[in-house]
Amino acid sequence: MQAHSSQLLAHRNKMIKSFGLSAISHELSAMMIKSFGLSAISYELSAIRQSDTPTEGIANSAENSVNRALRIIMAGGGTGGHLFPGIAIAREFMARNSASRIIFVSSGNRLEKAVLSKAGFELRSIQVAGIKGRGIWNQIKSVLKIPGATLAAMGLLKKFSPDLTVGLGSYSAGPVVIGAWLMRIPIAIHEQNILPGITNRILARFADRIYISFENTQSRLNPQKAYWTGNPVRQELLESAGRPKDGAAQDIRQSRFTVLIIGGSQGAHRINMAMIEALDHLQNAERLHFVHQTGETDEAAVSNAYRENNVSAKAQSFFDDMAEQYRQADLIICRAGATTVAEITALGKAAIFIPFPYAADNHQMLNAADLANDGAAEIIVEKELNSKLLREKIEHYRDHPEALEDMAARARRYGKPEAAKNIVDDCYKLISDKG
Repeated sequence: MQAHSSQLLAHRNKMIKSFGLSAISHELSAMMIKSFGLSAISYELSAIRQSDTPTEGIANSAENSVNRALRIIMAGGGTGGHLFPGIAIAREFMARNSASRIIFVSSGNRLEKAVLSKAGFELRSIQVAGIKGRGIWNQIKSVLKIPGATLAAMGLLKKFSPDLTVGLGSYSAGPVVIGAWLMRIPIAIHEQNILPGITNRILARFADRIYISFENTQSRLNPQKAYWTGNPVRQELLESAGRPKDGAAQDIRQSRFTVLIIGGSQGAHRINMAMIEALDHLQNAERLHFVHQTGETDEAAVSNAYRENNVSAKAQSFFDDMAEQYRQADLIICRAGATTVAEITALGKAAIFIPFPYAADNHQMLNAADLANDGAAEIIVEKELNSKLLREKIEHYRDHPEALEDMAARARRYGKPEAAKNIVDDCYKLISDKG
C-alpha cells in the first residue's frame, strides 16, 4: 500500500509539472481547455492504469440479473441542467431495485446541496474548479487542482466500490471519471446539449458509453460509444403530464391563460426586465395569469411590478414544484438549456425560447434551433428582445389557441420520455458485459 501511494504521489508531481507546462506553452486557450490537462499526461495515466489491478467488488459479481442492487456514483452537476437529468437516472436505478445505493459527487454548491437533499440523495464534495472563461491565472490554479481532486476521487471510489460511474458533465465530473478509468470501473457519461460540452468532449475518450440527448450529436462523438437516448426528465414531471389542470387553481384564476416564465435555476435578468416593461401595455390583462421564476436578485422587483399593474401572478425566486407549474402552463417563456428543452418536449408544451447568448459555444441556440425550424417552438434572440415583442407574442398565443395547440403537438414529437429507462437498461447491460 505504501509503495502504491508513493507511486501515485510521484505521478501526481509529474501531472502537476505537465499541467503547468501545457498552460504556459499553449496560450491557455483551446489547447489547455481541450486537453483539460489530460493529453499531456495520457501516457502517465495509461501507465498507472495498466499497472493497477481491478478494484475488488466492482462489476465482478456473478450476479448479473437485470434488476440486481447496484452501487452507482453520479459525477458532476453544478447547475440544474446537469443535475436534474442525473436525478432522473438515479431514480430510475432506485425504481429497479430499492436496495441500490447512489451517491452524487460534485463541488457541493448551494444548489446541489438543496436539490439533492430534497431528492433524498447523498452528496460528497471534492475540491475542483472550472477552467473555461476564468482568466489565465485562475485557469492555472484550476488545472493544478485536478491531480489532487483525482486522487481524492480515487480514494472515494475505492471506499465506495461502485459498479458504475456516471458522468453528468460540468468540470466536477472530470476527476471522478478519470479516477474511475484508472481503477477500471465501468463509465457512462451523459451529454445534455446538442454540442458536447468541454468536459464531456474530454471524458468521451475514457467512457464506455456516451448517452446523447440530440440525434445530431452522434456525428461529433465516437459512433461505437454514442447512444441516442434523449435527455432524462424527472418522473414527477412525466406523471403530472396526463393529469388535468387543477380545478381549484382554475377557479381562482377564472380560466385565465397561464404563462410560465423560467430563466433557469438562477433566473434571467434580461427576461425579467422585458416582462416588467411589458406589463404596462398588456391588452386584456385580466385574461392572463403569470407564474414567474425570477431568481433571487430580481424577485422583489418582479413581484412588485405584477402587483402594481394589477396583473394576476405568482412570482418567486425558485419553484420546487415544477411538475405542477408545467402542468398548469399554457405557454412557456424560457431559456433553451438542454434540460428545459427536454422537459418541454417530453410534456408537449408550447414554448418561446430566449437562448442565453453567452452559453458556451452558443449551445442554447443550437438546442432550440431544430424545434423552431419545425414550428415546434419559437425563438427570440436576446438582442432582439424587448417589451413590445414579448407582449405581442403572449397576446398572440392567448388569442390563437389553434396555433398554441399546433406548436405543442409538434414539440411532443421531439420528446423522449423513456430516456431514463433506456439509459438504465443499457447501464445494466454494460455492467453485465464488463463483469
